Amino acid sequence: MVADQSTLADYGLERLCDGPEQGWFRSAEPARGVELFEAWFAGHAYDKHRHDTYAIGLTETGIQAFDYRGASVRATPGDVVAIYPDELHDGHAGTEHGFGYRMIYLEPAKISEAVGSITGERHALPFIRDTVSTNAKLAAAIRDAFAHHHEPLAVDSLVLQLAEGLVAGGSGAARIKSGRRHDLVALERARQFLDAETARVVRSSELESITGLRRYDLARQFRSLFGTSPYRYSLMRRLDSARRRIGSNRPLVDLALDAGFADQAHFTRMFKAAYGMSPARYRKLKRAVPA
Repeated sequence: MVADQSTLADYGLERLCDGPEQGWFRSAEPARGVELFEAWFAGHAYDKHRHDTYAIGLTETGIQAFDYRGASVRATPGDVVAIYPDELHDGHAGTEHGFGYRMIYLEPAKISEAVGSITGERHALPFIRDTVSTNAKLAAAIRDAFAHHHEPLAVDSLVLQLAEGLVAGGSGAARIKSGRRHDLVALERARQFLDAETARVVRSSELESITGLRRYDLARQFRSLFGTSPYRYSLMRRLDSARRRIGSNRPLVDLALDAGFADQAHFTRMFKAAYGMSPARYRKLKRAVPA
């Protein structure tokens, strides 16, 4: 999250372009587990892909359409969209006029911690029942995030608002008890290690060594608390590292190698699977933000 978020709200999302697949997006640098993103698309927006974060957004203009959990979903202006971590989905305009939206990507670990503060106990991640809703708490949190300057304490408040909205609109979260079933200290140690190692492939034996957990126990517990597997979490941190630098003029092959991928082709396949578009298209759209 950037220091001055007021610039994110200084222009409207409507921008009609020629052609079936036009659009633009811009995002704030991820900070403290939160990333702000806003975009406008006509026609096709994203291929099927998965985030390892919550994706909580507000449709601003047009009709936002996507396939999610075996159903075709549509969101109109004012609707909140909430996508659970690691769930496959795509995106396209529901009409020829395109659609605009604002989205917050939020680390599951932040939600898990905030839900614990709300309920007094650590819980598994809340799963929101309605992918598209008029959830007032979530809508207010999204509008606030894009309208105001955000210092660290304000970000904490935003995370808490989002957690309250997810709990209010979600199915009951399963309680996580400390002890043999969920080693919270070991899981946090693994997560911090993967956050730091964004330039190479991490092996299971390394995580076993630093956590003291067997790899399958670690995988089960990690998914329960953070919404995805250690492998996917590590892969996404490497891709995020490359994505943050994709607006530069560095060759894509260099970004691929810096993030520990064997070659540009491997990087492109993984990037498209994670973000629904190729690195080249992502760079082009990032540079197409209207003045």
